[in-house]
Amino acid sequence: MKKHALLLFVALIVSIPFYAAQIDTIYVKSNSMDKDVKVVVVTPTNASDTVVNYPTVYLLHGYSGNARSWVALKPELGEIADEKGIIFVCPDGKNSWYWDSPKNPSYRYETFVSDELISYIDANYPTIASRDKRAITGLSMGGHGALYNAIRHKDVFGAAGSTSGGVDIRPFPNNWEMSKQLGDIKENAQLWDEYTVINQLDKLQPNDLALIFDCGTSDFFYDVNVNLHNQLLQNKIDHDFISRPGNHDGEYWENSIDYHILFFDNYFKK
Repeated sequence: MKKHALLLFVALIVSIPFYAAQIDTIYVKSNSMDKDVKVVVVTPTNASDTVVNYPTVYLLHGYSGNARSWVALKPELGEIADEKGIIFVCPDGKNSWYWDSPKNPSYRYETFVSDELISYIDANYPTIASRDKRAITGLSMGGHGALYNAIRHKDVFGAAGSTSGGVDIRPFPNNWEMSKQLGDIKENAQLWDEYTVINQLDKLQPNDLALIFDCGTSDFFYDVNVNLHNQLLQNKIDHDFISRPGNHDGEYWENSIDYHILFFDNYFKK
């Protein structure tokens, strides 16, 4: 009896499919910046021999982060990629705020993220190369970068998010090296107005983008996120805004990204 039970147990184990997402660290050439940019790509492992193409979520790190920030923050990203059938792409954005800097021509991260990187990933990975199968989100500086790029490139991204994002940079003129990319706010107030997310909303019409963003109530970016939420309501732009207790830290983001992935997964399946 014990022998039969053991054989049954072994048979059950053998019959269970095991998944192990592929995690690549690659370098993508940016012609606009004339350099190679480090990128981490998490690709689902297909259990069968059938060729499958997947939707893609681009994850942008925060200030002082790098290409490996998201896989370090969310070690289960590979399992999620397998479970959901989603490719995750995590570029190194330096401390660029994901702009094409008007002051620093060596920082053209809007062009890189929304053009050069997209082209490379679609050419070299099994993506579904369509805006309605492509989303972008990020944390803090990356939350700003995700919404900034998505709103300005609606032909590229169908959905976008931000967690604890710096969605209005103007209250923080002396922080996070932003003045290196935009200049001092006193002499460059117009640039600071033009390069902040909340002032991009005139480019949005209802149903242009599927939007989700959130912020912890103890976060220093909480007020600017509430302002963004209210402005979107005023403009009658549908969006999901989540407000809950939390700080500007990894514990909050490790949890909040789950809501973004669920939101994007539902969007992809529509």
